[in-house]
Amino acid sequence: MFEYRIPLRDWITSAVNYLEVKFGGFFDGFSAFIYFLVDNFREGMLFLHPLVFMLLIVAIMWYMAGWKNGLIAFAGLLLTENIGLWEAFIETLALVLTAEIIVIIVGMPLGIWAARSDRFNSVIRPVLDFMQTMPAFVYLIPAVMFFGLGLVPGVVATFVFALPPLIRLTNLGIRQVPKELIEAADAFGATAMQKLLKVQIPVAKSTIMAGVNQSIMLGLSMVVIAAMIGAGGLGEDVLRGIQRLQVGQGFEAGLIVVILAIILDRITSGFGMKKSTIN
Repeated sequence: MFEYRIPLRDWITSAVNYLEVKFGGFFDGFSAFIYFLVDNFREGMLFLHPLVFMLLIVAIMWYMAGWKNGLIAFAGLLLTENIGLWEAFIETLALVLTAEIIVIIVGMPLGIWAARSDRFNSVIRPVLDFMQTMPAFVYLIPAVMFFGLGLVPGVVATFVFALPPLIRLTNLGIRQVPKELIEAADAFGATAMQKLLKVQIPVAKSTIMAGVNQSIMLGLSMVVIAAMIGAGGLGEDVLRGIQRLQVGQGFEAGLIVVILAIILDRITSGFGMKKSTIN
């Protein structure tokens, strides 16, 4: 229909090549830092005896979500150890936790900024729409080009895929803080930072934690996809089961991913439901 084809793919390839050449040192340093975090999380959790780690998780679950959920977590963790997927479980947990820490560090400030600035909110909304509608597999391409294969690009792709919900819900939660509370804080001479830390964030905590919860769930949905670029963990076992048509192996690993999702979901949901006091 058209004789002229917009060279979009050439522009993107040129931009990526430019970034690789111009900021190669930064990407190498960032990659080393992310690997350091993931590796230390993994080694630290593997250092603990599995039973000790199980009891720690059960205690957290018991406190956050009740004794029934604690028992469910304990049964799931015992099953994980019994079928020989404990190390893969820990590796996946380390990857998800590392990605989520970066999501929180980046996402919460951006969400707060969007809540305070309508102009910034109007700019970031289409960006978030783009990030959430882009197929997850596409994130693997720049992650591999900038960071190679292995855990690091898996963390980066998971971070990008899981970031939008936290920004959106932090923005929403802070905007929904009653104006009366803001006016009362102003009347007492609170600074902008005091209003944020002592009024807005505590009141919006349940909404913000819902964003954390959603981002963790999205991160777990990337586990199998990230395994395609060497991220390892439970996703590798699922992927191997698919490639070799070993239904049992794939089901076992998938079940443990579900158990991990339940544990993280109940902990974050329980934290969000804990009442906050405004001092």
